[in-house]
Amino acid sequence: VDMASKSGEHLNLSKEQIAVLEDNFNKISKHPDGMTLMLIATECGLTEEETLEWFKLRNAQWRQAEGLPAKLGSVLD
Repeated sequence: VDMASKSGEHLNLSKEQIAVLEDNFNKISKHPDGMTLMLIATECGLTEEETLEWFKLRNAQWRQAEGLPAKLGSVLD
């Protein structure tokens, strides 16, 4: 199963929305600040809450893939 599609499943995101989110995750920030989050949400047509939720899930998956603890703490990104 493709990691990216997994994090979008419960939010019912389109491929286009996921592509934008992935792009931001990989190129802009894994932890976008309020302003960035707002812009990403607007670009995707999502609420900031939904966008934040996606980033939380995506970060957990990324950390798992990197062999890091699922939650932030001892290891800084």
